[in-house]
Amino acid sequence: MNRLHLILLLCLCASFMQAQQLSLFSQYRENLSIINPASVGTNYLSYGENLSFGASYRAQWEGFENAPTTATLRGEHLFETGGAFNLLSGGYLINDQTGPTGFTGLYGRIGGVISDDPYYGGIAVGLSFGMVQFRVNSSEIVLRQQNDVLSGDDQNQFFPDVGFGIFAYKQISGGFFDDDYVYGGISVPQVVGLDLTFSDENGEYSTKRIQHFYGVLGFYKFFNDDSFLEPSAWIKYTQNAPVNVDINIRYQIQRNFWIGVGGSTAQTFHAEAGVLMGENLGFDNTLRIGYGYDYTFSSFGPSTGGSHEINISYSLAQ
Repeated sequence: MNRLHLILLLCLCASFMQAQQLSLFSQYRENLSIINPASVGTNYLSYGENLSFGASYRAQWEGFENAPTTATLRGEHLFETGGAFNLLSGGYLINDQTGPTGFTGLYGRIGGVISDDPYYGGIAVGLSFGMVQFRVNSSEIVLRQQNDVLSGDDQNQFFPDVGFGIFAYKQISGGFFDDDYVYGGISVPQVVGLDLTFSDENGEYSTKRIQHFYGVLGFYKFFNDDSFLEPSAWIKYTQNAPVNVDINIRYQIQRNFWIGVGGSTAQTFHAEAGVLMGENLGFDNTLRIGYGYDYTFSSFGPSTGGSHEINISYSLAQ
C-alpha cells in the first residue's frame, strides 16, 4: 500500500465530508420535517391536511458507479388541541449510501405549535431524537493497486443523535396578499457532533461529523382558481465551507399538477414536476407524486452528471 496515496485519499474524503455530511434533497419542501423538526408541513399550509406520510428516493451523480443514494420514509401529525399549545409528532427513517460508506438513522419527532388557532399561524419548537448506524465497508475501498484495501473488515458503529428547530408561519390578512402564508425557520438537525474511528489490526479510518445549520424561508401566494405560487429558499451552513443558498419557485395549477425550477449558489440547476390525486376527485385526502432533477455546472473537478429524485406523499385532514 502506498502510504502517500492513503493520506491524500483520506484528506480528500475529510474535506468533502466537512462540506456536506447530511443528505440533500431536490424537493426539500416535501422533506421539511427532516430538515427542521419544528416545521409545519406543506400539506397543512396548502390544503389544511394535518396528517401526512411520505417516501422519497434520490440518486445522485448519474453515470458514476457507487454514487450517493438517499432513501427516506416519514410521517408527521399536527394535533390541534383547541388550546394555546398544539402537538407536533412524527418520525422518519433515512438511509444514505456513498460507495463503501453510509449511515442509517431512525428518528422520532416531538414539538408544539404555540397558537390559539394553528390554521392562522403560530410559532413552533421541535426536537428530533434517534439512533444512527454509521458504516464503512473497508473491503470495498481500493486505493491504487488491485486488492490493495484500507482494511480487511467491514465495520459499523451506533450513536445517538438529536436535532432542534424553530419554525414560524403566519396567514396574512387584507389587501393583495389576503389569506396567503409566509413561513420561515432555523434548525440544527444534527446537534451531536461525533468523532468516528473505525480500526482493526490492518489500520484505522477516522472522520468527524460536524453540525449543520439550516434556514428555510417561503411564501404561498394563492389565486382565485385554487392555484398557488410558492417561492422558497433553503440556506445551508457547515464549518469550513461556504454558505450555500438553494432558491426555488413552484407553481401549482389548481389541484392537478405542479412545476418548479430553481438553482443554488453551488452552481446547481433544479427542475421538478408532479401530479395530485384526491380532493379534486371528491375525496378528503391528497396523493402527491413528484419528480425532481438536478444538474451541477460546477467547474470543480469532473462533471458529476445529473441527480434524480422521486417523492410520494399521502395526506388527509383528521
